[in-house]
Amino acid sequence: MTQETSIQQKQFDRIANGQGFIAALDQSGGSTPKALALYGVMEGAYSGDAEMFGEIQKMRARIITAPDFNSQKILGAILFERTMDADIDGTPVATYLWDRCGVVPFLKVDKGLADMANGTQMMKPMPDLDVLLARASKAGIFGTKMRSVIKEANADGIRDVVAQQFAVAKQIAAAGLLAIVEPEVDIHSPSKGEAEALLKAELLEQLNALPAGIKVALKLTLPNVAGLYDTLSAHANVVRVVALSGGYSTDQACSLLSQNAKMIASFSRALTEGLNVSMSDTAYNAALGANINKIYQASL
Repeated sequence: MTQETSIQQKQFDRIANGQGFIAALDQSGGSTPKALALYGVMEGAYSGDAEMFGEIQKMRARIITAPDFNSQKILGAILFERTMDADIDGTPVATYLWDRCGVVPFLKVDKGLADMANGTQMMKPMPDLDVLLARASKAGIFGTKMRSVIKEANADGIRDVVAQQFAVAKQIAAAGLLAIVEPEVDIHSPSKGEAEALLKAELLEQLNALPAGIKVALKLTLPNVAGLYDTLSAHANVVRVVALSGGYSTDQACSLLSQNAKMIASFSRALTEGLNVSMSDTAYNAALGANINKIYQASL
């Protein structure tokens, strides 16, 4: 076994069997201004994309270098492409995560959402995905994440979303990476429960059609019916089922998660809730540590 294979096996075992959660640090161009504003960095504080991404990189580096951001409670972290290409204290971010924190690095690979059709938003085309996957693999990335959104209980739309997710997941698996499939159901959807039932059926159909050697993780909205996705977590092709916070507060998300014993968290906004750029390191680390502990406990 080569050293690279050994690391991948350790990372796989950690994601499949470890206790903890996956931190989502993958806000992209569209969601970055909102994430920065919640952190206390308003749009007047930067000019243009380069400065904006510089600010979000500072925010992410502060999270990753905090004392409680480590393997005791965090299994993995999902990065934005620009974050993968950046470094912390001279070390590439993916390398820093694994070597310094013991946290498995993932990469967001989608290019955003297409326009609404059939009550859903599919992913935009990814013509350069193979090139990105090769770069990710070289950078030490273990897996990927890609997001679609379901706003209505439309059977045709949900079928198309899931089919697209699994087609891309096979491409990702062929590149030697683990795909996190994320068909998010909007928490504000008036037909959320019905959409989740349709989604579960489509996910099972696609999972049953996967070759035995291809495994995926699923990232799903916390369901209206507790335990709805338990059978998916037991599927032979599923490594893990993780939950997105979807706009719920940290307390709401953790309360719902604790009712779904087979899911662990992969929270973004709920992880950074209450953090502010102006905080002292002591106050910041205490607030982040409290969020990490709360999300960890709900993931057990």
